[in-house]
Amino acid sequence: MNVRCNAGSSGQRGMEFTWIAILASLCMGIGAALVFVFAVKKDYFRNVEDAKYHVFWSDLEELVDSEEQENGKESSESRH
Repeated sequence: MNVRCNAGSSGQRGMEFTWIAILASLCMGIGAALVFVFAVKKDYFRNVEDAKYHVFWSDLEELVDSEEQENGKESSESRH
């Protein structure tokens, strides 16, 4: 009985996938670096703190508005 093992060909295919994965990850890393450089050159990181305060104040306004609505409902229910 003569049995052949094709481990060499499956090993080759595994190495091909490894190199493809390595090249894909390098391309993604280079792309991310280029996007970062573009954003720095276009001055997108000029005032990062401003975005934080916009989010903070909008959340605070929503909280105050919801409390006012709840208080308005309670006062109108107590009048009836």
